[in-house]
Amino acid sequence: MPVPPAGPGVAPPFAAPPTEGRNTRLWLGLGAGALAVLLCCGGGGAAVVGLVVTGVQAVREQGHTVSTDYYQALVERKYGAAYDQLCDDAQRRESRGEFERRVAAEPQISAFRVGEVDATTLTVPVDVTYTGGRQDRQEVVLGQDRETGGMEVCGVN
Repeated sequence: MPVPPAGPGVAPPFAAPPTEGRNTRLWLGLGAGALAVLLCCGGGGAAVVGLVVTGVQAVREQGHTVSTDYYQALVERKYGAAYDQLCDDAQRRESRGEFERRVAAEPQISAFRVGEVDATTLTVPVDVTYTGGRQDRQEVVLGQDRETGGMEVCGVN
């Protein structure tokens, strides 16, 4: 007697491979992978650029603040406070007493205007007005404190 034909619900011995859309699925998978790589690398690149920009802004703000504090102390004749704004190298070159005597003997500063910090050379132009009206432009040389990371005055040209 012949074998009866398979009825409904009988599974074939193996699943037939899909024939349509093979290339489409491949390209979609490759595109999704490329997008993921691009997002990861692009995000890392954006983070690096953000850190650089933020670092430059921090240097400019700190340089402007320390220069302003230094000159404000000179205007107010608080020479000890001005000395405290100096970097370690400048303080080694000149003691507090020597600094105070030297600055007290120089023409008195009555007003000043701090310019923009050059983040590459770490210098700041400062327009100074002395008592009596004479004006001068000075350049503050900045340095970074090794302990705190903050900016300090390392010299005035």
